[in-house]
Amino acid sequence: MLQKKIDTMQKRQAELTKLFKRLYEDSVLGRIPDEQYRILSQEYTTEQKEIQEQLPAMEVRLQELKDSSSNIARFIENAKRYSEIPELTAEILRIFIKRVEVGEREEKYSRTAPQEVRIYYRDIGLVDELPQSMVDSVAEEIPNEVA
Repeated sequence: MLQKKIDTMQKRQAELTKLFKRLYEDSVLGRIPDEQYRILSQEYTTEQKEIQEQLPAMEVRLQELKDSSSNIARFIENAKRYSEIPELTAEILRIFIKRVEVGEREEKYSRTAPQEVRIYYRDIGLVDELPQSMVDSVAEEIPNEVA
């Protein structure tokens, strides 16, 4: 969907360049009045600026989505390799876990007060931040013994 929109915008940008050239030629040859040339050229210029502002951000977002997809695929491959983990080793932790953040306790000096723990997985990040569709696809691909 995003790729299609990017392609459409790039195509429109090329069309605008051609239209602007034709418009200029028509103006120089006297085929259209100066006022009409001014209005159309202003509209074309405005549209080109909008496309030039939006296109880079859309391309960056598309690349992020592609990278995210490949990262999830890498995580799934690792999970398939380690479908049975009889013992948690340092190697397995390094493969799956990027970092663990432990928050402050709600009550100081209490051993039973709750505290927040966030586990950032390698390649996919914090699972709470993933879109639900990605979480579902990861859950489908990972064998039940690991999930």
